[in-house]
Amino acid sequence: MKFENKRAAGIKSSPSMAIAMAAKKLAAEGRDIIDLSLGEPDFEPPAHVADAACEAIRKGRVRYGLPAGTESLRQAIVRKFETENQLHYTVDEVIVANGAKQILFDVFLATLEPGDEVIIPTPCWVSYGDIVSLHGGEPVYVQCGLDAGFKMTAERLEASITPRTRWLMLNSPSNPTGAIYSAQEYRQLADVLARHPQVLILSDEIYEHILLNDVRFVSFGFACPELRERTLIVNGVSKAYAMTGWRVGYAAGPKALIAVLNKMQSQSVTSVSTVAQAAALAALTGDQGFVTKAAETFAARAQIMSQRLPKIDGLDFNPPDGAFYAFIGVAKLLGMKGAGGELISDDTAFASHLLHQFGLSSVPGTAFGAPGFIRLSIAASDQELEGACERLAAMARSLEA
Repeated sequence: MKFENKRAAGIKSSPSMAIAMAAKKLAAEGRDIIDLSLGEPDFEPPAHVADAACEAIRKGRVRYGLPAGTESLRQAIVRKFETENQLHYTVDEVIVANGAKQILFDVFLATLEPGDEVIIPTPCWVSYGDIVSLHGGEPVYVQCGLDAGFKMTAERLEASITPRTRWLMLNSPSNPTGAIYSAQEYRQLADVLARHPQVLILSDEIYEHILLNDVRFVSFGFACPELRERTLIVNGVSKAYAMTGWRVGYAAGPKALIAVLNKMQSQSVTSVSTVAQAAALAALTGDQGFVTKAAETFAARAQIMSQRLPKIDGLDFNPPDGAFYAFIGVAKLLGMKGAGGELISDDTAFASHLLHQFGLSSVPGTAFGAPGFIRLSIAASDQELEGACERLAAMARSLEA
């Protein structure tokens, strides 16, 4: 019996989750595995976050919530945007959802007609395109390689827009590359977008606080205020506060769009867990020292990779400016053979060989629309990162032409 419709059959499960599951299976079998496939902080959220959740449970704040989110949390999000990004929204221009991913899901569910196009600069996060396709849209992948700093340029954007273009996806700092757009780069894109008023902008800023060098973060909304009524800013507490499992994302945008997203949420999940929202409120309004310390920790870890990876023959590595990933070029090693004679034909084969023969789990660049690369998460201990570099070097040495 067939259970999938054409839309469901046309998408795949998350590649990073599939690889993580394979790594966990090998570890459960007793293999020595360093798993750097998933991107989530490897430490606990601030203590006051957990305390707030427990307090909500003890006081019985466990009933249905408003689809848009609790009033107090949305007010805190409004203040966050004002103080950190100099963006001014009202409470009814903000929505809370079950992670940033649900916001993307609801946005495309609510706004795409069959055949509408969504421009996605690649390398990009693995789920963007499939979420678009699931809702009848057409992902338009635009290659933005190392020559462009892994960022969309005005020229490439102009060439990609058609009468069917509905959205432009932006992600800064980027998963998987760590690239960060400057205000000037955003302004160049805005000049193009001004000529195409039908195009909406979704700016995914979930890695906002994870800055690894001296490159500043600027919100698209701040850099391009004239596009406010066409822009949705997406963020959440998962990365900055190590709260991935709490599933609390949020967005700010035009009141009419937020109302539509509110309607979508009311008919799907009803609301975000009120306990999780209490925790998110504590995260946003409590002591922010955790965020600063976490960013410093990730920056130190990025330095380990920046020092070790360029010394490995056959790899190409450009240090990331943000997020917590190392995006590593392996193209020079493709076409070679392992010690057992197996052909390393592409980045997927490279990642598989690296996992099964050397015990290091990565995500192939093909999953991000960037063949010839692998991604490693640096959200791991110094010891694990050192070990990962040693295993990568060992694999590189083992390959033969």
